Amino acid sequence: MGERKILNKYIPADFDPTLIPKLSSTKEFKATQKRNEGKVQCNNCGTFMYRGKKFNSLKEDVGGSQGKYLGIQRYRFYIKCVVCSRGITFKTDPENGDYEMESGASRNYEVWKDKEKHEETAEEDKEENTGAIEQLEKRVEESRKEMEEIDRLEEIKELNSRHVTM
Repeated sequence: MGERKILNKYIPADFDPTLIPKLSSTKEFKATQKRNEGKVQCNNCGTFMYRGKKFNSLKEDVGGSQGKYLGIQRYRFYIKCVVCSRGITFKTDPENGDYEMESGASRNYEVWKDKEKHEETAEEDKEENTGAIEQLEKRVEESRKEMEEIDRLEEIKELNSRHVTM
Protein backbone atom coordinates (compact mmCIF):
# COMPACT_ATOMS: atom_id res chain seq x y z
CA MET A 1 0.00 0.00 0.00
CA GLY A 2 2.92 2.30 0.56
CA GLU A 3 3.68 2.47 -3.14
CA ARG A 4 0.27 4.09 -3.80
CA LYS A 5 0.83 6.97 -1.42
CA ILE A 6 2.34 10.03 -2.96
CA LEU A 7 4.44 11.64 -0.31
CA ASN A 8 6.65 13.73 -2.54
CA LYS A 9 6.19 15.05 -6.02
CA TYR A 10 9.05 15.72 -8.32
CA ILE A 11 9.22 19.39 -9.36
CA PRO A 12 11.67 20.05 -12.19
CA ALA A 13 14.17 22.88 -11.89
CA ASP A 14 12.79 24.76 -14.91
CA PHE A 15 9.15 24.59 -13.66
CA ASP A 16 7.20 27.88 -14.02
CA PRO A 17 3.74 27.86 -12.30
CA THR A 18 2.58 30.92 -14.29
CA LEU A 19 2.51 28.82 -17.47
CA ILE A 20 -0.21 26.52 -16.10
CA PRO A 21 -3.60 27.67 -17.42
CA LYS A 22 -6.10 28.57 -14.71
CA LEU A 23 -9.52 27.01 -14.73
CA SER A 24 -11.91 29.92 -14.80
CA SER A 25 -15.67 29.70 -14.69
CA THR A 26 -17.84 32.25 -16.46
CA LYS A 27 -20.29 32.52 -13.55
CA GLU A 28 -19.52 32.26 -9.91
CA PHE A 29 -21.97 30.10 -8.02
CA LYS A 30 -21.92 29.64 -4.31
CA ALA A 31 -23.24 26.35 -2.95
CA THR A 32 -25.66 26.90 -0.07
CA GLN A 33 -28.14 24.82 1.83
CA LYS A 34 -31.58 26.38 1.75
CA ARG A 35 -35.01 25.61 3.16
CA ASN A 36 -38.07 25.92 0.96
CA GLU A 37 -40.04 29.06 1.85
CA GLY A 38 -43.41 27.99 0.51
CA LYS A 39 -45.37 25.18 -1.08
CA VAL A 40 -44.03 24.55 -4.60
CA GLN A 41 -45.23 22.13 -7.28
CA CYS A 42 -42.86 20.81 -9.95
CA ASN A 43 -44.08 21.55 -13.50
CA ASN A 44 -42.55 18.33 -14.85
CA CYS A 45 -43.72 15.57 -12.48
CA GLY A 46 -46.30 17.41 -10.33
CA THR A 47 -44.55 16.65 -7.03
CA PHE A 48 -45.32 18.98 -4.14
CA MET A 49 -42.36 20.25 -2.15
CA TYR A 50 -43.61 21.65 1.11
CA ARG A 51 -42.35 24.48 3.25
CA GLY A 52 -39.26 23.65 5.29
CA LYS A 53 -37.82 21.06 2.88
CA LYS A 54 -34.02 21.31 2.75
CA PHE A 55 -32.28 21.74 -0.60
CA ASN A 56 -28.70 22.01 -1.72
CA SER A 57 -28.80 25.07 -3.93
CA LEU A 58 -26.53 27.20 -6.04
CA LYS A 59 -26.69 30.92 -5.35
CA GLU A 60 -25.92 33.56 -7.96
CA ASP A 61 -26.14 37.36 -8.04
CA VAL A 62 -28.84 38.70 -10.36
CA GLY A 63 -27.24 41.05 -12.85
CA GLY A 64 -28.50 43.81 -15.08
CA SER A 65 -31.25 46.27 -14.32
CA GLN A 66 -32.96 43.85 -11.90
CA GLY A 67 -29.78 43.30 -9.89
CA LYS A 68 -30.59 45.64 -7.02
CA TYR A 69 -33.70 47.04 -5.40
CA LEU A 70 -33.11 50.12 -3.24
CA GLY A 71 -29.49 49.02 -2.76
CA ILE A 72 -30.43 45.46 -1.74
CA GLN A 73 -28.77 42.77 -3.86
CA ARG A 74 -31.09 40.25 -5.49
CA TYR A 75 -30.05 36.58 -5.71
CA ARG A 76 -31.07 33.69 -7.95
CA PHE A 77 -31.21 30.16 -6.54
CA TYR A 78 -31.01 26.89 -8.47
CA ILE A 79 -32.45 23.73 -6.88
CA LYS A 80 -33.57 20.33 -8.19
CA CYS A 81 -36.88 18.52 -7.85
CA VAL A 82 -36.66 15.69 -5.31
CA VAL A 83 -38.31 13.16 -7.66
CA CYS A 84 -37.40 13.97 -11.27
CA SER A 85 -34.24 16.10 -10.67
CA ARG A 86 -35.47 18.86 -12.97
CA GLY A 87 -33.92 22.26 -12.35
CA ILE A 88 -36.01 24.87 -10.55
CA THR A 89 -34.97 28.51 -10.38
CA PHE A 90 -36.29 31.31 -8.23
CA LYS A 91 -34.98 34.68 -7.14
CA THR A 92 -35.37 36.92 -4.14
CA ASP A 93 -37.95 39.69 -4.23
CA PRO A 94 -36.95 42.33 -1.65
CA GLU A 95 -39.82 44.60 -2.71
CA ASN A 96 -42.40 42.11 -1.40
CA GLY A 97 -40.11 40.36 1.09
CA ASP A 98 -40.59 37.01 -0.63
CA TYR A 99 -39.32 34.81 -3.46
CA GLU A 100 -40.32 34.93 -7.13
CA MET A 101 -40.49 31.68 -9.13
CA GLU A 102 -38.72 31.86 -12.50
CA SER A 103 -38.88 28.41 -14.05
CA GLY A 104 -39.38 24.71 -13.38
CA ALA A 105 -42.10 25.01 -10.74
CA SER A 106 -45.08 27.05 -9.65
CA ARG A 107 -46.11 28.32 -6.25
CA ASN A 108 -49.50 27.36 -4.91
CA TYR A 109 -49.77 30.30 -2.53
CA GLU A 110 -48.40 33.73 -3.33
CA VAL A 111 -48.40 36.22 -0.48
CA TRP A 112 -48.39 39.39 -2.56
CA LYS A 113 -51.57 38.37 -4.39
CA ASP A 114 -53.36 38.25 -1.04
CA LYS A 115 -51.88 41.63 -0.16
CA GLU A 116 -53.14 43.09 -3.45
CA LYS A 117 -56.61 41.63 -2.87
CA HIS A 118 -56.63 43.00 0.67
CA GLU A 119 -55.57 46.45 -0.56
CA GLU A 120 -58.26 46.40 -3.27
CA THR A 121 -60.99 45.47 -0.78
CA ALA A 122 -59.71 48.12 1.62
CA GLU A 123 -59.88 50.73 -1.15
CA GLU A 124 -63.40 49.60 -2.10
CA ASP A 125 -64.50 49.81 1.54
CA LYS A 126 -62.97 53.25 1.81
CA GLU A 127 -64.77 54.35 -1.36
CA GLU A 128 -68.04 52.96 -0.02
CA ASN A 129 -67.54 54.75 3.30
CA THR A 130 -66.63 58.03 1.63
CA GLY A 131 -69.56 57.50 -0.76
CA ALA A 132 -71.91 57.02 2.19
CA ILE A 133 -70.57 60.14 3.89
CA GLU A 134 -70.92 62.14 0.69
CA GLN A 135 -74.49 60.88 0.25
CA LEU A 136 -75.30 61.87 3.81
CA GLU A 137 -73.83 65.34 3.26
CA LYS A 138 -75.89 65.70 0.06
CA ARG A 139 -79.05 64.69 1.93
CA VAL A 140 -78.32 67.20 4.68
CA GLU A 141 -77.73 69.94 2.10
CA GLU A 142 -80.94 69.05 0.23
CA SER A 143 -82.98 69.05 3.44
CA ARG A 144 -81.50 72.44 4.42
CA LYS A 145 -82.49 73.86 1.02
CA GLU A 146 -86.00 72.41 1.37
CA MET A 147 -86.36 74.01 4.82
CA GLU A 148 -85.28 77.38 3.41
CA GLU A 149 -87.82 77.04 0.57
CA ILE A 150 -90.57 76.15 3.06
CA ASP A 151 -89.68 79.22 5.17
CA ARG A 152 -89.84 81.45 2.06
CA LEU A 153 -93.20 79.99 1.07
CA GLU A 154 -94.59 80.62 4.59
CA GLU A 155 -93.40 84.24 4.43
CA ILE A 156 -95.08 84.66 1.05
CA LYS A 157 -98.31 83.12 2.42
CA GLU A 158 -98.25 85.54 5.38
CA LEU A 159 -97.76 88.49 3.05
CA ASN A 160 -100.59 87.27 0.82
CA SER A 161 -102.89 86.75 3.81
CA ARG A 162 -102.17 90.35 4.97
CA HIS A 163 -103.01 91.69 1.53
CA VAL A 164 -106.24 89.71 1.42
CA THR A 165 -107.42 90.92 4.86
CA MET A 166 -106.80 94.59 4.09
